[in-house]
Amino acid sequence: MPKMKTHKGTAKRFRKTGTGKLMRGKAFKSHILTKKSQKRKRGFRKPAVVTAADHKNVLERLN
Repeated sequence: MPKMKTHKGTAKRFRKTGTGKLMRGKAFKSHILTKKSQKRKRGFRKPAVVTAADHKNVLERLN
């Protein structure tokens, strides 16, 4: 049986931390920014942790 290949689309969007958590970028930050508050836009800059429900699916595509 051959090895599973890394899903390159997933590899570009997620990264693994030293403790094994998965980090992701936030959505809704690319356009139509005028109606969004400055506080909300600042929050989009920071990465977020992938939820437990999605963790397994993302990890399978990274390995």
